[in-house]
Amino acid sequence: MGMGVLALTEVTLAQMLEARERRARCQKKLLDRLGLPVVSFTLNIPGPVKRSPPIQRAYRYGLELLRQRFRPRYVSEYILDTGCEALLAVEGEPAALKRLAVAIEDADPLGRLLDIDVLDPAGAPVSRQALGLPERTCLLCGGPAHACARSRAHGVEALFGRAMDIIARHFAQAWVQTVAQQAQRALLWEVAVTPKPGLVDRQDSGAHQDMDIFTFLDSAAALAPYLGQCAQLGMDSANQTPSQLYGALEEPARRAEGAMYRATGGVNTHKGAIYSMGLACAAAGWLYGQGKPFSPWAVLSLCGQMARQAVDAHFAALTWQSAYTTGEKLFLRHGLQGVRGQAASGFPAVREVGLPILRMALSQGRSLNDAACATLMHFIARVPDTVLIGRSSYPAWQRLSQALQAALDADPLPQRDALVQLNQAFIQENLSPGGCADLLALTLFLHFMDGVPSRLP
Repeated sequence: MGMGVLALTEVTLAQMLEARERRARCQKKLLDRLGLPVVSFTLNIPGPVKRSPPIQRAYRYGLELLRQRFRPRYVSEYILDTGCEALLAVEGEPAALKRLAVAIEDADPLGRLLDIDVLDPAGAPVSRQALGLPERTCLLCGGPAHACARSRAHGVEALFGRAMDIIARHFAQAWVQTVAQQAQRALLWEVAVTPKPGLVDRQDSGAHQDMDIFTFLDSAAALAPYLGQCAQLGMDSANQTPSQLYGALEEPARRAEGAMYRATGGVNTHKGAIYSMGLACAAAGWLYGQGKPFSPWAVLSLCGQMARQAVDAHFAALTWQSAYTTGEKLFLRHGLQGVRGQAASGFPAVREVGLPILRMALSQGRSLNDAACATLMHFIARVPDTVLIGRSSYPAWQRLSQALQAALDADPLPQRDALVQLNQAFIQENLSPGGCADLLALTLFLHFMDGVPSRLP
């Protein structure tokens, strides 16, 4: 594999002609050696710059797509200043292979930039025209590409800019979709994790009479558009301050609550998660828009920057006359700030308890289900859950916290039997650690997202 210097190097026409001749020689060698049709893959990037991090990322995307669709017997790659190239030896009838190539070029979001040629075993190219397929269109005007190229109807800078815009938009949208998918996946995993004391899971409805696992599935489905909207809003607000982004999330969150209630028949399944997961999705989008890499710690820190000013102002203005929710009344009585306080501080429970415990359990060979159960128990023991406290009392939670912490000190990863027994106790006492469940969902989201490439080539 040839490797040039990774830079915005401009190449000459002579270099491009030389690269074309070298590619033809490599094609012939591969045809002679394997006797199979060859798919030749390059990128259609107008202008003298053929290699950059965005271009390489588009190439990697295209090559992976071709690997999936053509299932090649052999692949060779050439990463040069004249462009990224790949040759794939594949089995199949050449005309059918060309039709597949054209389908990819015409239908994939990046297809207009993917140049996929097919050579039969004798080395003859299979053209679109020979198969009666339409020719490729111009990047800018949508007319016949060859006609625009011959007449030089568009400037090189405009064409190059359009190609870079296609790449940027494609990967930005892919990031939004990834964030939304992993956030919804976390909501689904949270309800499916079993056994969870006092909470809805696959085994029972815990201390809840008005909901079951299917109620949560309906709710998670209804929230999918909101999660993507938060990620997109974060990306679009990358030139604004985090506190401005926080304010922009208020109306989408209200609409998401309405969607939740419509899906569940008026049952509150995810109100806390709408707040915390919405913040995290928006933070993931904001980081992408800023050109910064994703990390759980960056997301949590940004959540704190987003929420701190508004949360401090909210609690500073709160009085007994204005306190409406159970959480607000618990703040006035005990100073507990609930999920708002967690957000304003960058979710320290997730940073210091959730992710470390989850990863410790996984590193010891526990399944994700069992690791999540253990994580939940550490949350219940260490986080003043305003949902749980609202169903009992602050002193009762303190006693429960002390007992659980002592048990977890002896066995940090509790066994299933102990969780089942605790679940029965919670059901009898009508206890539900709903706030801790939201923290678990956020922990799972960050765990799922960690390691997902964002802006890497």
